[in-house]
Amino acid sequence: MNHPRELYIFKKYILLMPLLSMTYTLSSCGFNTVVERDEEVKAAWAEISNQYKRRAELIPNLVEVVKGAAKFEKETLQQVIEARSKVAGIKVDESVLNNPEMLKAFEAAQNKLTGALSRLMVVAEQYPDLKASAAYRDLQAQIEGTENRIAVARGRFIESVAEYNKVVLRFPSMIGAKMRNKDVRPTFEGNPEQETPPIVKF
Repeated sequence: MNHPRELYIFKKYILLMPLLSMTYTLSSCGFNTVVERDEEVKAAWAEISNQYKRRAELIPNLVEVVKGAAKFEKETLQQVIEARSKVAGIKVDESVLNNPEMLKAFEAAQNKLTGALSRLMVVAEQYPDLKASAAYRDLQAQIEGTENRIAVARGRFIESVAEYNKVVLRFPSMIGAKMRNKDVRPTFEGNPEQETPPIVKF
């Protein structure tokens, strides 16, 4: 330590030790992992929101086409209209991700709309003229595709929330979560039957 250069290096190392220690601590406690998992949940939620929005946008056209069918069951059609209206009135921004009650209400409304659409499709099978309509067949195909994408997006969301919650609950990553004021998030509670899109027959 008698050489000026060696002394300089030693002092620099001593000064950098707290910073290096802090960097290691943040890394080992999952500080950055929390951010990564959080962003994955938000991305999965955005995809779900987009697919549900697309479905909601298709329904008014479907309703108009079905209305043209002679003596189509008005009660079945009304159930779809009411279910869509309820879905439209629910907030779907990122605040839902941290609110179990809001997420539950969102899921219940979407499940109700899924059920109403399924019944409508089944009833439509009894109307040959409606089934033969090019407009109906096109909407039917679009809705079927959207339902499939919804099922996939729900699966990804459930997985991403599960991974996020593991980071928040496990040691030592829970330290990083607390430093970022992150807590466990709610997820969908639907049973496997609700994850299956309605069967659309041509």
